Amino acid sequence: MASKDLSKKYYKISDVAEILGISASTIRFWENEFPEVSPMRSVSNQRFYTPEDIETLRIIYFLLKIKGLKIDAAKEQMRLNRNNISKRAAIVEKLQDVKDELTMMLKALEKRR
Repeated sequence: MASKDLSKKYYKISDVAEILGISASTIRFWENEFPEVSPMRSVSNQRFYTPEDIETLRIIYFLLKIKGLKIDAAKEQMRLNRNNISKRAAIVEKLQDVKDELTMMLKALEKRR
């Protein structure tokens, strides 16, 4: 789940799926399970996600995919401790980015040998 600059005001579900590295169907499922995710809808019922919606989905991703919580436990965590979870998720994401960068450097060094 690579960190990306969210400079646009609204994102389509396909954009959000790409940003988070998950399927659009997973996003739709989470939308039904977590009331915190409520994208705007166009007249044609197309979803439009704000950067805040995407941040909420990142937190849900962290709870479900990284920490391995069940849906009910993740809902409880979102209700009780969202700010702390947001900070932890950001730290884990930054550490993953550092790990990926170091792995790329290591591979580049191995090619030079």
